[in-house]
Amino acid sequence: MITYKEDEKLIEIMHDIVSVLNMKHVNKSRVFCLRSKGSASRHTIARCHALPKVMQLSLRTDPVYVLEFISETFDKLSEEDKIRTIIHELMHIPKAFGGGFRHHDYVCKRNVDKLYETYRVARKEPIKEQNSNLSTEKQDSDKPFDSIRNFLFGS
Repeated sequence: MITYKEDEKLIEIMHDIVSVLNMKHVNKSRVFCLRSKGSASRHTIARCHALPKVMQLSLRTDPVYVLEFISETFDKLSEEDKIRTIIHELMHIPKAFGGGFRHHDYVCKRNVDKLYETYRVARKEPIKEQNSNLSTEKQDSDKPFDSIRNFLFGS
């Protein structure tokens, strides 16, 4: 069975990447980061999930994106590759931020590497020192989706 938990450290790093790379189209308050455990997927490292337009209309809510990081594969990556993976997943979010999805014709190694290099130079410090706690899971809540649920439906 797959389990999911919010990861505040990944959210913090994702916010930093969005700010440093000037991804103004990404509404940081509407992008969540979850770690999953128990996936049967052997080669998938992360996934970007979007709330489709029909669900937005039905729930009377704005677009939401969830970046899922599969612990079994993501945690084995170097710190640099973890940053590249976060950048990769953020690149799936289109400029319209409307619940759509950018595909791998745009989200490719060449484009990810360009943004990674921009981020690394802008940070002016080695990535591995800056984000050495990426593999540490933060478990502040017994209810893993409280902040998402509260965000969408109120307390």
